[in-house]
Amino acid sequence: MSTDKRVLLIDDDERLNSLLITYLGRFGFAVRAVTHPEQGLRALNNDPPDVVVLDVMLPDIDGFTLCRKIREASRIPIVMLTARGDVTDRIVGLELGADDYLPKPFEPRELLARMQAILRRGPSGENQDRLRVGALDVNWSTRSAQIGGTDLALTSAEFELLGLLVRNRGRVLSRDRIINETRGIDWEAFDRSIDVLISRLRQKLGDDPKHPAFIRTVRGAGYLFIGSGDD
Repeated sequence: MSTDKRVLLIDDDERLNSLLITYLGRFGFAVRAVTHPEQGLRALNNDPPDVVVLDVMLPDIDGFTLCRKIREASRIPIVMLTARGDVTDRIVGLELGADDYLPKPFEPRELLARMQAILRRGPSGENQDRLRVGALDVNWSTRSAQIGGTDLALTSAEFELLGLLVRNRGRVLSRDRIINETRGIDWEAFDRSIDVLISRLRQKLGDDPKHPAFIRTVRGAGYLFIGSGDD
């Protein structure tokens, strides 16, 4: 099978790396594995992949710090791995810009499914159109959003959630509906993940939760996208 999607795996577990190179290769993924964070940063700069799989426990530089460094320069999808599986770790990872989280040990098949779901939300997916709400411009063909011409630098998960809210402008979306309609995001791990992404979206939109111009919290019901200037 020809490889048309590239994965950068940053994990110091060489045995796991070897297993994933073989397994993911069967499904058309070209995997480049490195064991040190600095090697990962160089690989990202020299040959950017389609998705990064990043372990939390790394030598010298932990995965959270590396995730933040990647997000400073790129919106590339990031799946984080952790041996601890703590809820706190997952929240921190999402706050730093990770798109998904997978606790160790895991089945390679599950990692494959997570990556495929993230990549389906990329530019080649459906909904190739554009929508403007006040100063906000959401473009599904480029998976990007701008306010007044300034790019918001959204992660894949942030764009997925913003797109759902925008398409349902004026309707209250419950957490259950958000979970059901945003495929590939690991909401089931903990309810706070939705709140974390909403908080990140508000920060990038410059939205004040107490006096929202875009996203309003409806207590006990969910979230409502009202659109700029509609409050």
